[in-house]
Amino acid sequence: MKIQKILNILTLLTGAIAVTITSLWIGQQAYSWLPPQAAAESLLIDDLISFLVTLGAFIFLGVTSTLMYSVIFHRAVKDDFTDGPAIEGNITLEVVWTAIPILLVLWIAGYSYQVYEQMGIQGPSELVHLHNPLGMQSAYAEPKNAPALAEPVEKIDVLAKQWAWVFHYPERDVTSTELHLPSDRRIRLALKSQDVLHGFYIPAFRLKQDIIPNHAIDFEFTPIRPGKYSLTDSQYSGTYFATMQANVIVESPEDYQQWLAQIATQKPSPAKNQAAAEYAQTSNQSVQTGWVTVPPAAPPLVNSPG
Repeated sequence: MKIQKILNILTLLTGAIAVTITSLWIGQQAYSWLPPQAAAESLLIDDLISFLVTLGAFIFLGVTSTLMYSVIFHRAVKDDFTDGPAIEGNITLEVVWTAIPILLVLWIAGYSYQVYEQMGIQGPSELVHLHNPLGMQSAYAEPKNAPALAEPVEKIDVLAKQWAWVFHYPERDVTSTELHLPSDRRIRLALKSQDVLHGFYIPAFRLKQDIIPNHAIDFEFTPIRPGKYSLTDSQYSGTYFATMQANVIVESPEDYQQWLAQIATQKPSPAKNQAAAEYAQTSNQSVQTGWVTVPPAAPPLVNSPG
C-alpha cells in the first residue's frame, strides 16, 4: 500500500512536470503567431500574450491529462455495476480550487492593467476631463541596448478623415499620405479627426488609439525595426472605411532625413484617394443602387502622395 502511494505521488509529479514544460514551450510558440515586433511597445503585448497562452495551455493540459488518467487507470472493471464508495465533500479541497482561479484572475487582471498603463493608451476616461485635458502618459518600453530616450525627437501631426490619412511633418512643413518614421527614435503623434471617430491601428506595432473628433490626442511610441507596415482604421467610420489604409515606413534616421529633404522640394498636389474615386464612379452611374453615403472628403494636397 505504501509503495502504491509512492508510485501515485511520482506519477503526479511526473505529469505536473511534463504539463509545465509543454505549456512553457507552447507559450514560447505564441511569439511566432504574431506580426514582427516593429515597435518597443510590441514587446509588452507579446509577453502578455505568451503568458496567457502558457497559462491557458497549462490549465487545458492539466484538466485533459487528469481526465485521461482517470479513464485509463481508474475505470470500473468489466461487468462491475456496483455503486462506488460514498465520498463526502472535502472543505479544504473546495477552498483550494475556488481560491486558485480567483488568484489567477487577479494575477491576469493586474498584469494586463500594468501593460495597459505602460502602453499609455488613452481610453474614454482620459477624454472625460474636457476642461482640463490630461497629458499623454509615455509608454515605458524602450529598445534593448538603446540609450534612454527622454523627450520625443520627432513630432508628426496626423489627421484622420473620411476616408484618408494625412501626415504633416512640422520640421520641414511637408505633408504625405505615407507615415515615415525614424527607427530607434521616440515619436510623438498629434492625432486629430476631421469628422467622425477613427482608430489609429498598426498591427506590427501592437498600437491602437481611438481618435475623437474635436480633440487632439498625443500618442507616443518607439519604432525599432526598419521595414514597411500597414496602418488601418480600426473603427467603422462609414461606407469606404476599408479603403482607409496607409503605408508606414520605418527607416534609419539618415534615410528619414533624406526623405524629408527630398519631398520638401516637391510641390503639393492632390493625393490618390480610392474612396473618392469609387464614390465618383458610383455617382456617375445612371441607376443609383445601394445606400446613400456621405461624400468622401476631398483628396488632400500633399508633397508626397505615397
